[in-house]
Amino acid sequence: MNKIDFDLKSYLSKKQNIINGRLVRIIRSCAGNDRVTDAMLYSLMAGGKRVRPVLCMAAAEAVGGSAQDVLTAACALEMIHTYSLIHDDLPAMDDDELRRGKPTCHTAFDEATAVLAGDALLTLAFQILSSTDSTDGNTNAKWLRVVHVIAIAAGSSGMIGGQMQDIVSEGVRISMQELEKMHHLKTGALIEASISTGAILGDGNATQIKQLEIYAKNTGIAFQITDDNLNVEGDPDVLGKAVGTDEAREKTTYPSLLGLKKSKELAREKTNNALRALDIFDNSADPLRAIASYIVERKR
Repeated sequence: MNKIDFDLKSYLSKKQNIINGRLVRIIRSCAGNDRVTDAMLYSLMAGGKRVRPVLCMAAAEAVGGSAQDVLTAACALEMIHTYSLIHDDLPAMDDDELRRGKPTCHTAFDEATAVLAGDALLTLAFQILSSTDSTDGNTNAKWLRVVHVIAIAAGSSGMIGGQMQDIVSEGVRISMQELEKMHHLKTGALIEASISTGAILGDGNATQIKQLEIYAKNTGIAFQITDDNLNVEGDPDVLGKAVGTDEAREKTTYPSLLGLKKSKELAREKTNNALRALDIFDNSADPLRAIASYIVERKR
């Protein structure tokens, strides 16, 4: 895996600041009930890496579009991701008390507020996606296509379906094929939707979108493999959450099936596949190249 000569730290910092500023403005202008608004903001601003919205913006840039034109969609993707984390942390699901080193939403507030905050974030995401001021110079047809792509990725054929498979698979030994399918839905679907959204709104052609979809599929799997590995060997102080929880819940993971060494090798293989998919692009895709490498090398 070749090193990318690109200042990813500065790129991420710049994009994260833009995303964070827009997220706060959206919540303040659209949300209503004060307690729910506080819970929404608490979870949204708890230190997330903004991987999905950054991927959306980077994909738009890779096909010659503007990151600014996809900012609304990028923020909607982050709201959907955050809602899923709030619900995943609930006692009925993973029952986690820490997220990114801070008390989870239901711990900081209460279970009912956490459920409503997650529901509100999901609903608000589609509210802003369908609002008239979200067109940002793009045609309504493109935005309708984007809404469709994101809805599939977030629903029972995507993220929710993957989460359900994850729950029913606890204590059950599943195959590598079943594991990949589960994580393609649970984690990969929204990452793929983020890339596709940026490419669609950035006016990418059919070939560009196809190659970016290959990039997204491999990056999504590499992301999940790395998450599984970090749950085994990560530093809880760096991760901001407990480690060893997958084993305690008897979950089938990549390291449990392959061992840690081969699991890391598979993550690198998927990352190399992702990078090869970007060969048709010029330096405008360097952010995507650097993000793929970062995902497999990260410590949190």
